[in-house]
Amino acid sequence: MAKYKTLDDFQVKDKVVLVRVDFNSEIDPATKKVTSDVRIKAHAESTLKELAEKGAKTVVLAHQGRKGDPDYTPLKEHAAILGKILKCPVKYVDDVFGEKAKTAIKNLKGGEILVLENVRSWDGETKSGTPEQQSKTELVQNLAPLADLFVNDAFAAAHRGHVSMVGFTAVLPSAAGRIMERELKSLTKALEKPEKPSVYVMGGAKADDSLEISKYVLGNGIADYVLVGGVTSQLFLAAKGVDLGKRTIDFLEKKELTSLIPGIKALMEQYGDKVVVPVDLALDVNGKRKEIPVSKLPTEYSIFDIGAKTVENFSKIISSAKSIVVSGPMGVYENKEFNYGTKKIFEAIANSKAFSLAGGGNTIAAIQEYNLSKKIGYISTAGGALIEFLMGKKLPGVVALETATKTKKI
Repeated sequence: MAKYKTLDDFQVKDKVVLVRVDFNSEIDPATKKVTSDVRIKAHAESTLKELAEKGAKTVVLAHQGRKGDPDYTPLKEHAAILGKILKCPVKYVDDVFGEKAKTAIKNLKGGEILVLENVRSWDGETKSGTPEQQSKTELVQNLAPLADLFVNDAFAAAHRGHVSMVGFTAVLPSAAGRIMERELKSLTKALEKPEKPSVYVMGGAKADDSLEISKYVLGNGIADYVLVGGVTSQLFLAAKGVDLGKRTIDFLEKKELTSLIPGIKALMEQYGDKVVVPVDLALDVNGKRKEIPVSKLPTEYSIFDIGAKTVENFSKIISSAKSIVVSGPMGVYENKEFNYGTKKIFEAIANSKAFSLAGGGNTIAAIQEYNLSKKIGYISTAGGALIEFLMGKKLPGVVALETATKTKKI
């Protein structure tokens, strides 16, 4: 049973509903135009559409980038894109909680949607704090009296204790939006009550994240196996005492990753066969793929993928799994010479009967490139929030929703 309330718990017709979404999109630095509407579309087609159809007076709070960054922009275009997706007019005001914003909110009619200005245009937004602390800020003090309900649908920003993420939960009835609800249900299924055997596939270059996740899921009996690929696997091999060659070691040192080796070594010594590393690798030899067994290392060439025997080993473990979490590609999948490992492992996950959860930008891009989206149980669009959840950390945005249900009467 969920510890937080959802939209099913409220009557929203003609009520003013403040909705925190994650519209943070890819922006062309030259034109400042939105180049991907994936996140806007996700919120539009679920929570925002439902609120509009139920006759709520919906007020959207969102951020785009940070002040000083190339992707920091107003939300006027986001509002226009939202209107096109919903096929209805969406109002926009270039104000967060001043008189213009308040007047616009008061003039809303049932079924209408209003997008307020980028919440990070107010400097106080990004200071972290508890719900009680944040409820005393200008943003909450000005907007909360105008609202009947707060809905947090921004799971991707839930790892931040920012004002618009947690402040309203201390003073308003609060609920999880449909995306927040969906993310939490799927992640809980994969992390808290996974069907066994449970397999974690960790790839990509964020080896520090992979190490922390591996520690948590193995230490708490969540995962039965952790399979490592990508740059992460190079560090795991180095931790086993394998000499990778000067080029690879120089690369790892340049990326400031070698300091992770002692922690990885301790992990592998503790969990032994539960941590599965590559037995062969694909090298970039003058732009061409050449596979060699790990026993033939060191090499003067760059390591760009896992090899065919490793794919076979990983696929066998994946085929017997009942739940799978995958984050990160197995190699330089963007190069067709070296996409074999990623493609084959992701296909094995997609074709398995297990519940599968995938997350991370490169992971999602590869899944889409191989047309596997419909075969993956759940694809999370969250980045930092997903990683922190998989590490077992409490997310301020989620905790705020859970504590709100304990203190607020409907």
